Amino acid sequence: MIRPFARFASAAALVVLFFPFLNASAQQQDVPAAPAENPTAPAPKAPVFPKPDPADFTASSPTRETVDAFMQANLGFEPNNMWQVQKILKTPVDGLSKVIVFVGDKTGKQQPYQFPFFATADGKHIIVGDRIIPFGDHPFADYRAMVQQRATGPYRGNASKDFEIVEFADFQCPHCKSAQANMDKLVADFPKAHIVFENSPLSAIHPQAFIAAEYGACVAKQGGSTAFFQFASAVFDGQDGLNTPDGATLTLNSAVTKAGQDPAKIAACAATPEIKSSVDASVQLTQDLNIASVPTLVINGRQVPANAPYDTLKQIIEFQAKLDGVGQ
Repeated sequence: MIRPFARFASAAALVVLFFPFLNASAQQQDVPAAPAENPTAPAPKAPVFPKPDPADFTASSPTRETVDAFMQANLGFEPNNMWQVQKILKTPVDGLSKVIVFVGDKTGKQQPYQFPFFATADGKHIIVGDRIIPFGDHPFADYRAMVQQRATGPYRGNASKDFEIVEFADFQCPHCKSAQANMDKLVADFPKAHIVFENSPLSAIHPQAFIAAEYGACVAKQGGSTAFFQFASAVFDGQDGLNTPDGATLTLNSAVTKAGQDPAKIAACAATPEIKSSVDASVQLTQDLNIASVPTLVINGRQVPANAPYDTLKQIIEFQAKLDGVGQ
């Protein structure tokens, strides 16, 4: 579900799913196209990028090595992804450089494109369209530290946060409901991961999402993580009941009972300022991470749509764990 305060790029192409800001800025100028598919034609080949011109590297920062490391961190999960740093140019703004990278597919089946962005003077951010994106040799490090410190929701799996997957979701969001099949598979396939649920209610479009989040926070407080995930499963299963206030009360109370908790005690807890503050803190974390949509996973700081195709999602997680040197 698209978050009202941010724009989420189209997920039509695989690369856009996991590098979401590319779609808005990708251009196909000056990049050799992959051959059109034709049953009688030779198999497509990888694009041949033009040789970079040394005259197009007028800025001292970022270096080609830093840009390459950034691209590897983002696209290295797929062995067929390929790229070439084409230009790093000074701009009239002191410390702001324009970078152009050519991106393609070694199989030649995907249309190659330009990825242009502006690198800021601090070396930690780039500007792509209307978004500011973490940048550098280790672009996810700051977000990883942020979620390790502030993502304190109920969890499954390992207690250690060395390998951490944080799900940001809204109980009234249909896409979040459909992502739960992926989440259950992740729990089974990555037993060494610390898999956290963080509330991210879209109150502007889902009026009952915030109260559902408050109930969930109270179930976790009174019954622990096991009770919370029983509650969450029941709420997602009965999600249609959240469409009205009366339906939400029935749905939430039923989910509380299924989680082995007392509906009256949970309702009283949900009305407290402490619980509202805890949900507000989770919403603030969502915004501080610049999460554009839910459901989103933050994997050691790296953002991935939680309802992506599972095999690719698993591939991304394995790659990120290897990149960070943590066990799976």
